[in-house]
Amino acid sequence: MTDSSRELAPWGIAVLRVVVGAVFLVHGLQKLLVFGFSGTSRFLDAMSVPAPGMAAALLITTELLGGLFLILGVFTKPATMALAIDNFMALALVHIPNGFFASSNGAEFVLTLFAVNLALYHAGPGAFALRNLILKETST
Repeated sequence: MTDSSRELAPWGIAVLRVVVGAVFLVHGLQKLLVFGFSGTSRFLDAMSVPAPGMAAALLITTELLGGLFLILGVFTKPATMALAIDNFMALALVHIPNGFFASSNGAEFVLTLFAVNLALYHAGPGAFALRNLILKETST
């Protein structure tokens, strides 16, 4: 890896973090504002998810806060782990039975999000993260 590649790597991570955060934030907003708690709960109930009302609240909260935290670059480890679990459940309950391709509601997109969350868990927030600004200010 060249020196310039090492210097730019945190920016690549930041782009990935912000884009994936936006995807989750918008999906959480869709569940909240379009489907509502009751619609999301009915969807989960149809898949035999236990306590579908509580699961809907947890799902919406995870996607909204997880997405927001990723965009801001704070609480990256807990956010990415919660979102990875969210994606794992979606894979198991919805997408894997439909095959691979997203065009048939398969695993392709959700599997990609799962992998990105695991990668961000290990890589950290990258550049332009609020966490980095807070830590610099408190360490001086």
